[in-house]
Amino acid sequence: MPKRLFMKKILLFGAGKIGRSFVAQLFSRGGYEVVFVDINQKLVDLLNSNKEYKVIVKGKNEYSIPVNNYRAIHFSEKDKLLKEFSETPLIATSVGLNNLPDLYPLFAEALVFRYKKTPFAPVDFIIAENVRHADKLFEQNLKTYLPENYPFEKLVGLVETSIGKMVPIMTQKDLKEDPLRIFAEEYNTLPLAAKGFKNHLPEVSGLKYITNIQAWVDRKSLIHNLGHAAAVYFGYLEEPEEKLLWKVLANKTVLEKTRATMLQSANILLHKYPYNFTINVLEEHVDDLLRRFQNKALGDSVFRVGCDLYRKLRKDDRLSGAIKLATILGQPYNLILEALVAGFYFRATDENNLLFPKDKLFSEELNQIGFEKMFVEVTGFTEIYHPQILKQAFHLLNRVTQ
Repeated sequence: MPKRLFMKKILLFGAGKIGRSFVAQLFSRGGYEVVFVDINQKLVDLLNSNKEYKVIVKGKNEYSIPVNNYRAIHFSEKDKLLKEFSETPLIATSVGLNNLPDLYPLFAEALVFRYKKTPFAPVDFIIAENVRHADKLFEQNLKTYLPENYPFEKLVGLVETSIGKMVPIMTQKDLKEDPLRIFAEEYNTLPLAAKGFKNHLPEVSGLKYITNIQAWVDRKSLIHNLGHAAAVYFGYLEEPEEKLLWKVLANKTVLEKTRATMLQSANILLHKYPYNFTINVLEEHVDDLLRRFQNKALGDSVFRVGCDLYRKLRKDDRLSGAIKLATILGQPYNLILEALVAGFYFRATDENNLLFPKDKLFSEELNQIGFEKMFVEVTGFTEIYHPQILKQAFHLLNRVTQ
C-alpha cells in the first residue's frame, strides 16, 4: 500500500458555496489537505493562484475564518483525478443533485483504477448533498458503471450527511471585491452517518457522528427546508417586493404562520421518529432556526430561499414530502399544504430583478395548463390516490390568489 494513502487528504468535488465555506473549511482546519475538483476553470485558477481565502462569518460579531492548505484540479483533468483518487481514502461531493450524474462514471472508473493499484484499500464518500437516502442513490448509480465482480460492499463507504449551514448568494459587488471570499452563518456542525465509513472516522472538529442519520436528514428537510419555504412563500403573498428574508419575517403575521407551519411538520416528524426526538427538542430547534433565519447580518435573500420551484415543490421534497408523511401517519397538514399552494405563485427575483431560469418556465407552464394539472404533475398528488389533498388544495387556491 503506497505510503501516501495514509496522508490526511480529502478530494472534494464542488468548490461552490457549501464546498468552500463548510466542507473544505472544516477539513482544512482539521489538518487535512483539501483538493478541490470543479468544472469552473476560472474558479480553479483562482484557488491555485491564491494560497488562502476567507469565510466571513455573519452574525452579532462578524469575524473571518482563513482557509488554506488546498489546491484545485479541473474536472476534465482525468489522469490527475485518477491519481489523486487512488492515493486518497476520503472523497466528498458538494455539487448539487442535478450534477451528481456527471460524477458516477468517473467515480466508477476511479474505483476500478484504485482497486488495481491497492486492492485492499477502502475509500469513503462523504455525500454533502441535500438528498434523502443519498447512500442508496450513490450505490445504485455507481453499480450501474462498475463491473459485477467489483467488491463494492468491502471497499466503498457511503456517508450520508445533513447540511444545515446557511450560505447566502454573494452579490456582484462582493464578488468583484474578492471572488473567493464567501459569507456564511456561524452554525458550523456537520452531522454524518457514523456507520457509513469503511475507514476510521475522521477526527475533525465540527463533525458530528450520528447513528440514525435518516432522522437528521428528515429533520433538515421537514423543518429547516420546510420552514425556509413557508417563510418566503407566505412572505411573498404579504410582501411581494421584499428581497431579504429577515425583513419578510419582521412581518408578525408571516413569522407566526411560519412558526405554526414548522411546528405542524415537527409533530409529523415526532410521530415518525419517537425515539430520536422529543416535542420540546423539536420546538427549541424551530425557534433556533427562526432566529437564524432572521440574521440581519447574513442578508439571506427571499430569492435564494424560495427559487427552483420544480425541485422544492416536487413529490417527496420539503412540503409535498411532509404532507405525504402526514397522510401515512394520520397527522394534520393544512398549514403545510397552504404553503405548498402558495409556492406555485412565488415569483421573487434576484438582485438583477430576474427570475430563476427554471422558475420562468414553471410560471409559463402554470399559465398554459392551469393549477390543477400543474399541481398533480409537480407534487404527484393525484385524484385517484389523494382526492382529499386535491380538494383542500383547490380550496386554499382562492385564499392564495386573492
